[in-house]
Amino acid sequence: MMRTVEVVIVIVIITGAFIASSYYAVLPWPRQVSPMNLRRLSLTTMQMLDSNHDLSRAAFDTGNSVLWNNLQISLSASLPPNVIYNLTVYDVNSAPDGSTVYLPKTSISNAENLGVTSDASSDLVASSNVTFNVIPQKIGEHNGNGGITLYILNCSDANGWWITGYNAQSLAQDLYNLLSPYFVRTIMVQNTAQLEQILNGASLQGENVQNAVVINTCGEAVPIPSGYYASPGVGYDSSHLSYAPYAYTLGQRVLQYNWTWVSIVGWPLYYVSNTALFSSTQNSWGIYGMNMVASAGLNAFLQGIDNQTYSYGSSTTGSPGVVTLSNKASGSSNYYGIYPSPYQTSTRALSTSILSTYHLNVTTYVFDPVNNWIPGAIYRHSVTTNGVASYQGGFYALGLTRTPDIRLTALGLLSDFKPRIYSADYTSYDNSRLVVLHLGLVGGA
Repeated sequence: MMRTVEVVIVIVIITGAFIASSYYAVLPWPRQVSPMNLRRLSLTTMQMLDSNHDLSRAAFDTGNSVLWNNLQISLSASLPPNVIYNLTVYDVNSAPDGSTVYLPKTSISNAENLGVTSDASSDLVASSNVTFNVIPQKIGEHNGNGGITLYILNCSDANGWWITGYNAQSLAQDLYNLLSPYFVRTIMVQNTAQLEQILNGASLQGENVQNAVVINTCGEAVPIPSGYYASPGVGYDSSHLSYAPYAYTLGQRVLQYNWTWVSIVGWPLYYVSNTALFSSTQNSWGIYGMNMVASAGLNAFLQGIDNQTYSYGSSTTGSPGVVTLSNKASGSSNYYGIYPSPYQTSTRALSTSILSTYHLNVTTYVFDPVNNWIPGAIYRHSVTTNGVASYQGGFYALGLTRTPDIRLTALGLLSDFKPRIYSADYTSYDNSRLVVLHLGLVGGA
C-alpha cells in the first residue's frame, strides 16, 4: 500500500512540474518553427511567370504598361496574401575595365519596405534578339558524286499499316522537315507512277538517283506500281499467289542503285498497297487497297539485295520487349538535337541470322541488340570486287511496335551518315537582363 502511495505522489509531482514549466515557458511563433522559404518562393515564382516568356517580354519592354499591369496582376495572384514584394529589372552592361555593371530599368512593388524578414532570388532572362543559326553539312556532297538524294514515299494512291494515329502523308511531311536540311535534294514521291519512274532509274527533277536514301512512310505496307512491277515474274508469284517477287525486285534495285531503303516501323514489306490495283482487296483487317504478302516479303527483299535467286519462303521476327537506345544513337541525339524516348517496345526485331545469310554488316545499331534480335539498325550489304571489299546497297529497319516515331528514323540516318553541323551566324544585342524578386512578410519578424 505504501508503494502505491509513493508512486501516486511521484506522478503528481512530475505532472505539476510539467504544467508549471509549460505555463512560464516562452514558445516560438509558428513561423519561427517552420519559416517560409522566401528565397525558394521567389525563384519558383519567377520561373512560373516566365514559363510562357511573359517575364522576359516585359523585362525588355519596360515602357509597355499593359504588359507590366498584367505581370503585376499575375505576380500578386502567385504569392500568399501575407507576402509583399519588390521586383526590379536591371540592364546588364560591361564596363571599360571588363567588369559587369547592373543598371536598374524599372521596378514594381506592393509595399514601401519589406520589413525585417525578407529574402530574394534573381533570374537572368534572355532577349528574343539573340539568334544562333547553323548550316548542316549536306550528306555526300564532298564524295564527288553530287551529293545524296532523299526520296520520301508520299504516295497518294497507297495506304499504310501499323502507322496508327498517322497517315503516310503527315509522316512524309514531318520527315521532310527533319531531314531535308541534311540532303542536297529531298523529293516527295507523290504516287506509285513516280515510284515506278525512280525504280527504272529515271530522275523526277534532275536529281541523282544513284546512292539515294528511300524512306517508306507506309509502315508495314509498301506502295507497288501497277503494270510492269505487279506483273508475273517481276512483282507477282502465280504459283504462290503472292506479290513477294515485288519485294525481291525492290531488293534488286537497292543493290543496283546502292540505295538505303528505310522501313520506319514494324515488319518490313508485310503488305503491298495500291488503291487502284487492289480496290476490292483488303489486308484481312478491313483496309482496302492492300494485299498481304506476309513474311515472304522480307525474305524476298533480302534475297534481292544479296543477288540470290528468288525462292518463295518465310522470314521471322522477334519480340524482345523494351529496348534501349544505343550509345551511338544517344550521342547523336545530343549533337543533332533530336530527342526520342530512349526506351521503346520492339515486337518486330530482325534476327541476327540475316547477317551471315545475306552478307550484311550492321554499320549503326540504333537500339542495343537483345540476345539474337536486332530491334533497330542500319545494315549494309557487303560485296567484293577484284579483291576489294565495299558496301553496295543497304536498309534501315526499325522493328518497333506501332505507332511510329519518325524522330528515330531521322536519328538513325544521321547517326550513320554523320553529317557535321557548322555554326553560321550569331547575333546578340541587348541580350540579357537581370530580374530580382525581393519578398518579405507582412509584420516583419
